[in-house]
Amino acid sequence: MTTKETEHKLKVRHLFDDDYEILRDTSAKVYKNVAFQWSREQISALIRLFPEGQICIEDHGKPVAFALSMVIDFSLFGEQHTYDQIIRRGTFKSHDAEGDYLYGIEVFVDPSFQGMRLGRRLYDARKELAKNLNLKGILLGGRIPGYYKHSAEISPEEYILKVQNREIHDPVLSFQISNEFHVRNLLDDYWPVDHHSHGNAVLLEWVNIYFRKKTKLIGRTQSIARLGVVQWQMRRFDSFEDFLQQVEFFVDTVSDYKADIILFPELFNAPLIHTYEGNNPPDAMRMLAGHTERLRIALIEMALRYNINIVSGSVPLLGDEGQLYNICYLCRRDGTWDSQVKLHITPDEDSHWGFTGGNDLKVFQTDVGKIGILICYDVEFPELARLQTLRGMKLLLVPYWTDTKTGYNRVRRCAQARAIENECFVAISGSVGNIPKVETMGIQYSQSAVFTPSDFSFPHDSIAAEATPGIETILVTDLDLDRIKELRAKGSVRNVESRRTDLYELRWLDKSSEK
Repeated sequence: MTTKETEHKLKVRHLFDDDYEILRDTSAKVYKNVAFQWSREQISALIRLFPEGQICIEDHGKPVAFALSMVIDFSLFGEQHTYDQIIRRGTFKSHDAEGDYLYGIEVFVDPSFQGMRLGRRLYDARKELAKNLNLKGILLGGRIPGYYKHSAEISPEEYILKVQNREIHDPVLSFQISNEFHVRNLLDDYWPVDHHSHGNAVLLEWVNIYFRKKTKLIGRTQSIARLGVVQWQMRRFDSFEDFLQQVEFFVDTVSDYKADIILFPELFNAPLIHTYEGNNPPDAMRMLAGHTERLRIALIEMALRYNINIVSGSVPLLGDEGQLYNICYLCRRDGTWDSQVKLHITPDEDSHWGFTGGNDLKVFQTDVGKIGILICYDVEFPELARLQTLRGMKLLLVPYWTDTKTGYNRVRRCAQARAIENECFVAISGSVGNIPKVETMGIQYSQSAVFTPSDFSFPHDSIAAEATPGIETILVTDLDLDRIKELRAKGSVRNVESRRTDLYELRWLDKSSEK
């Protein structure tokens, strides 16, 4: 005899954008009296944000069961929260790739497929995901749709207890309890439109017994980043080796303070241009680019030797087709490296040296979290830092080079604005002094600084540290990146979260170059 199960061809897979209509129609079958709350754009955003967490089961190629989920930092929500707080009004901005729990935001099965234990399969897939991500477990606000039948006689708490004791069967809660979820507490007014549950839900938890506490620094992101910012004296160097010796002096000094990152200024190797005396500025800058590969290799070796991540400031680089780029290297202390090219070129950089703007905007993963780099003029374009923030950046590093205080103020004021509007830390590093007899590089003005967001848990002037203008020095300061996460979730204002994405959007046009 052929069973009903063998008549089907089932497959568990991730959800795709093209599944939206079937998702919507299936939800309408399950929640007959509740309008479908997700737009196509919202589901697409959730898939982009956390593709692993959006699961469906298809039968002969057609999805018939669905489970949507996010990763959250439970400490930001606690035992009492609402569904809307979790999904952030359908923006899913509470998703945190560094969170500790998988949170189930939706699960339903086509009614014609009930009795085939597809819900159990979906929960098994969620459990496997929680194990693979090394999360503490799974949380969800479970409905109690059978409560309306008993609400006149007993309270929600009493109803939950009777379901636990198997005195009452609830179609949702009983299933979840049988699926190894245990009750934590009642969630009042969790989902007001759920009239059968009288708006209530049960905070349920499945515990991942394979979870391992992230107590080791190895392979783990730190929450406190100690940052060293160099205010660099422009001076004449007799050779590349003399210049490199000065670089190593600062790397050695800052690493003695147990810093995690050191930031140098823009074009900090420019004093070597004097060694090409007699050449015009564009040719001299291209000749200076001949040192760039040697410098990158030397910085990687220093990063390993001194156990510090080095952000090189910036240096000229010749491209494969002869273009001249202004590039900044991130040399990690694990021996890997990456780079960010300056995107916007000032009129003087174009006319004096012939620089070309790059095409890639990156966010870098480091052992202190996700960082971004914008070189000088780039920080004056707010779109760039916002794009980096939307990809998880918490610390923005800005190497700059300005000759006058007016130029410096443009960089400083814009950097402070980026810190406030993106709720992140921003550090700026510049050069001081002068280089006699070097055309286009006579004087420099700088007051290097580290800026913070503007809220009660940060300095009243939103400045973590700043140097004395005009002298060579270093800044060393500790930055708590977990406070950025907390600010974005619970701050007095929430610039990133409050964006009206229903009215406007920001996107990178060249998707192939978005990193």
